[in-house]
Amino acid sequence: MENLSGKCVLLGVTGGIAAYKMASVASGLRKAGAEVHVIMTENAAQFITPLTFETLTNHRCVVDTFARDFQYDVHHISLAKAADLILIAPATANILAKLSHGIADDMLTTTVLAAKCRKLVSPSMNTAMLENPITQDNLATLRKYGFGIIEPASGLLACQDVGSGKLPEPEVLLDAIAMELAREKTLSGVHVTVTAGPTQEALDPVRYLTNHSSGRMGYAIAWEAALRGAEVTLISGPTALQPPMGVTLRPVTSAQDMLEAVQAALPGTDILIKAAAVADYRPATVSEHKMKKGDGELSIPLSRTEDILCWVSEHRHPGLFVCGFSMETRDLIENSRAKLEKKHLDMIAANSLNTEGAGFGVPTNVVTLLTPDGAEQLPLLGKDEVAARLLDAIEERRK
Repeated sequence: MENLSGKCVLLGVTGGIAAYKMASVASGLRKAGAEVHVIMTENAAQFITPLTFETLTNHRCVVDTFARDFQYDVHHISLAKAADLILIAPATANILAKLSHGIADDMLTTTVLAAKCRKLVSPSMNTAMLENPITQDNLATLRKYGFGIIEPASGLLACQDVGSGKLPEPEVLLDAIAMELAREKTLSGVHVTVTAGPTQEALDPVRYLTNHSSGRMGYAIAWEAALRGAEVTLISGPTALQPPMGVTLRPVTSAQDMLEAVQAALPGTDILIKAAAVADYRPATVSEHKMKKGDGELSIPLSRTEDILCWVSEHRHPGLFVCGFSMETRDLIENSRAKLEKKHLDMIAANSLNTEGAGFGVPTNVVTLLTPDGAEQLPLLGKDEVAARLLDAIEERRK
């Protein structure tokens, strides 16, 4: 979870079975440093107690608009002014109908109506209720009024139906809050394209050539760019990672697939960050059937794949910022700077597989940021921190 110190989040909990998940959201926000307040509807208190939220947030959980045991202020107005963001989850069909029509008949709805901050709703209900045209119209109205809608998950519902309408897991809700609050939107209006992960070069229908890339570095960069308000396209080879929220995923398999995806994305791209570990060679021929094991040795002829960054250097448009990655096992700076110059890059992030804590399959990295006129050695950092430092450097160079 991103650092939310100094931010105030107001959680509106309504009467759905998924209300229990909001305890984890409140806890996660507190761990991230946020000040958290909770308003519950009376029906929500049938599913989870106010005491749970009071214990987790260290603030009184408000249910009754006319409660007398609080400090003297107009409480729904004071909460509305204090909040940097309001998340209403689970958002039942009833609360969506009230909010979309300006009904303010309890503490939650009056506070939301008075608030000028960003508001998110996370619908949670039976599939038929969600798909009802009335509910869909109410969601469209809320979008028109500037509410953000967190799309419900699909799966087995409490009513034993299977379909859309589940409240997303707490991690998803926390990411949605982070998207709004965690960073200044310094990349708003900027299109960032990131490549990530390995490629797979088929040998036959069963086997392929690949590498050890997990995709973590590229995914961290894509998430950081999205937090800063960028429009992000993530071109990813096969990984076990979930794509970050707010990112458009373009899955690919081979080096040729990735080249074509980059070619398609490049005209609208302002910043290209090539963090993928792309195969330099592929089998010269791909067997139509599984290659059978023989008694002797096997040699596999390889053909060179097209160098994506070389293609980009020949076709880049004015204003495009290009950052590459370089993984080396020796002569890190010399080899990386040669790559920077040969491919006319604006920056290259050089990392050595021989450095402890760097490389494939680990959550940390050690990189040196090389530019045509200098170098910055970063210490051992988490890949999310490396992503932040990398984008800081790119933003500074683009000024």
